[in-house]
Amino acid sequence: MSIASLAPRADFPLLAANPAMHYLDSAATSQKPAAMLNALRHFYETSNANPHRGAYALSALATDAYHDARATIARFVGVADADCLIFTRGTTESMNLVASSWGGAHVGPGDEIVVSALEHHANFVPWQQLALRTGATLRIVELTATQTIDLDMLRDVVGARTKIVAITHVSNAVGSITPLHDVVRIVRARSAAVIVVDGAQAVPHLAVNFDALDIDFYAFSGHKLLGPMGIGVLVGRRKLLEAMAPYQFGGDMIEWVRDTDSTWNVLPHKFEAGTPNAADAVALAAAVRYLDGLGMAQVRAHEIALLEAAEARVRALPGVTVYGPPPTQRSGVLSFSLADVHPHDLATILDQHGVCIRAGHHCAQPLMRRLGVSATARASFYVYSDGRDVDALIGALTAAQQLFATVD
Repeated sequence: MSIASLAPRADFPLLAANPAMHYLDSAATSQKPAAMLNALRHFYETSNANPHRGAYALSALATDAYHDARATIARFVGVADADCLIFTRGTTESMNLVASSWGGAHVGPGDEIVVSALEHHANFVPWQQLALRTGATLRIVELTATQTIDLDMLRDVVGARTKIVAITHVSNAVGSITPLHDVVRIVRARSAAVIVVDGAQAVPHLAVNFDALDIDFYAFSGHKLLGPMGIGVLVGRRKLLEAMAPYQFGGDMIEWVRDTDSTWNVLPHKFEAGTPNAADAVALAAAVRYLDGLGMAQVRAHEIALLEAAEARVRALPGVTVYGPPPTQRSGVLSFSLADVHPHDLATILDQHGVCIRAGHHCAQPLMRRLGVSATARASFYVYSDGRDVDALIGALTAAQQLFATVD
């Protein structure tokens, strides 16, 4: 197939060193460009000091690098007030932060928390557990036949008792893109609920503008958008963040410590306890600049082209079921099952052909139950994917079918 990669494979050291590898698990974690890796190394070689703590030039250099990284990432996701961008360890911690700090203070018996059946566990379990702790009711919005959020049911579920609506922007398991503007319009018309959005699968693939979305919190992870593991982001409205209690204590989040009580630093430091993860922030900013150079519109167009081509060929194989809406309503995710072949067995066979896919419940067990399966196989494309990856996927699937037909 002639579809070229959007980003040169040579920009990604691991892929360049393994030309026979077809990496189709980018929804789990992306491969890393040299630009990001170089930025990480450069920080440690030239700027390694503790930000905000030292009165010497090297510490000031680290502080400036950390500050500039925050500003770069804020611009990338449309946040005018960069101090409302909080660095966390990832989407999971960001959701737990909101559930603990905002939810713990505002949710009680008789209140309702709304999630969807599409959610990753990171945007399901924190709200489930908050409901159990507080006596609130967890309401689950079901899905359409193509695994998109049922907006009609959302209208019925959201009401005066709704305190939180936690929704995914893009499904990690089937790639469905949530029409956030429709969700926000429905929620705002029916309640004063806080809207929390899991953007882990959206920010790497779509142009995101937090300030234009009219939501309250938005979270994403660095490692899915060409950045390092161990860093993520929570963006929130200033009014809400300033009113929230800290999630963790110690280090730079403190203003004054008296013998009997303490006061807290200003945003964003109030929610960034301990030594800042400055190096990974700098590296994530480099990853963001790399994506900016490609253009997010081009990223989206590239993934749709690959997904349409791959899906058409996968559907032509006997015994295949594809999940999710049409490719134009999905991220670069192709989730499917092959009759009578467990996804784990399928992934093992594909790996022998150099094709890396994900098999399992994708941390979305409520969704799997609604699909009537325990697991799916998932191929996910990104900027370094090309037509050869699609060819390899189809070739490996065909070989797997032949193998299992022989075994039967």
